[in-house]
Amino acid sequence: MSLPALTAVRERLRIAIQKSGRLSDPARALLASCGLSWRESRDRLFCYGESLPVDLLLVRDDDIPRLIADGACDLGIVGRNVLAEQVSGRESSQLVPAFREWRALGFGACRLDLAVPEDWIWRDASQLAGMRIATSYPGLLEQWLDTQGIDAQIVPLTGSVEIAPKLGQADLVCDLVSSGATLAANQLKPVLTLLQSEAVLAGPVKPFTDARAELAALLLRRMDGVLRLKDSKLLLFQAQRQTLPALMKLLPDAEPPTVMPVDGTDTLALQALCHGVMTWQRLEDLKHAGACGLMVLPVERMLA
Repeated sequence: MSLPALTAVRERLRIAIQKSGRLSDPARALLASCGLSWRESRDRLFCYGESLPVDLLLVRDDDIPRLIADGACDLGIVGRNVLAEQVSGRESSQLVPAFREWRALGFGACRLDLAVPEDWIWRDASQLAGMRIATSYPGLLEQWLDTQGIDAQIVPLTGSVEIAPKLGQADLVCDLVSSGATLAANQLKPVLTLLQSEAVLAGPVKPFTDARAELAALLLRRMDGVLRLKDSKLLLFQAQRQTLPALMKLLPDAEPPTVMPVDGTDTLALQALCHGVMTWQRLEDLKHAGACGLMVLPVERMLA
């Protein structure tokens, strides 16, 4: 199956995701949870939507914002760091904004940190004046330095940023950090965070005006439902009416509960959708506050 022409009438929604990498599998899983299924092309670069007219493009993550800007795809799942760097690049080139973050997706968390050699005694950002900073994110770093009023030299690198101080190319680095193991292996320590990143749904600045508008709205509704149900459980229990205020204080993350009297007495049956993790300790606290018959059920689907 060949890739449909990019100039075709846009009655289908086209979403770009990483072909491979740390965001690839979670992005597919999220979209599948929204009820999407596909038939994959032989070259594994395109997936034709079967359950809905929503297709996938499998590409490099750095290409996703540009594909949205060019109209080759409609939406994309990409790291906030990648999106923000390319937004800053368009701003510095005085280009019209073409894409933006639509939704944070709650996976792929990392951060853009300044990291210095371990033997540095770090005090504050003023120490960066006149320093050479190696980074793969020159746009974001330049913006941050400007806001801080710091004059430092940016050394753009496309890879192996952490080794730059050892090679004498830079005094410190500005790089993406997940666990920090790579920094530690290169005798570096993080001292400042410039950006908290995670996977985001990116889309155009201007809204769709054709059939894609309804498809995008449907996808967002389902996606919001899936994300809202992360760690959510349906809690069922019984309690006496007078204990209800104390019990509700123990459920700050719960939706307003459904309350039903039992046999015309002061005993109530309650069910509440809770969005936090329901640990054994939480159940014990509820029991001590007067709840009984506690039951925790998984929630598979939710549509507001």
